Amino acid sequence: MNKVILTGNLTKSPEMRFMQNGTAYCRFSIAVNRPLSKNKEVDFLDAVIFGKQAEFLGRYFSKGSRVLIEGRLQNNNYA
Repeated sequence: MNKVILTGNLTKSPEMRFMQNGTAYCRFSIAVNRPLSKNKEVDFLDAVIFGKQAEFLGRYFSKGSRVLIEGRLQNNNYA
């Protein structure tokens, strides 16, 4: 099973675009606090969503907005 639930703040306003077939997608990044960290560490994670959820995020959320995302974890390596 590959399921991730994260809550954090948007680090910049989401970038909404459309694919050639008309499907919306939105790229964004969130800052997630580590709750048990003594030094108040933060992880910065990039994410992508598609369809109606992408349109909703792009329309109603901006930098600093608190979000909760649920999805799967996928690592992309570029050589």
